[in-house]
Amino acid sequence: MRALSFVIALFFILSFMGFGQNSNPPAPEMMKKWYFVMLKKGEVRTQDTAEVRRLNEGHMANINRMADLGVLRIAGPFLDNGDWRGIFIMDVKTEEEVIEHLKQDPAIAAGRLSYEIHPWYGPAVIKTNWDKE
Repeated sequence: MRALSFVIALFFILSFMGFGQNSNPPAPEMMKKWYFVMLKKGEVRTQDTAEVRRLNEGHMANINRMADLGVLRIAGPFLDNGDWRGIFIMDVKTEEEVIEHLKQDPAIAAGRLSYEIHPWYGPAVIKTNWDKE
């Protein structure tokens, strides 16, 4: 029985060894730097229902504006109602550009949302259903 347990454990260990670091990373031209934005609950959550609706409409308008400019590649909310509210993946040159776009979001300006910005190295092309053909 001990031998069978050893063989099964060895099988699982060897099976997962292939999931380590890729020895052939993608070519640099296949990768690029993006900016990953984590939207979080802000400090100011006392707005009344009408104000929350107005801020959400402005937030969505800013998302559409950034998508139309081609700087927003991915956007979406988290569905678990936690402190993390959503994400953006943005295609800009600098973190300062990210901040300039985020400043135009009424929900961020009002303190209802806050954010963290992280440079992210990912695939050179991210296609979305709102891409213009």
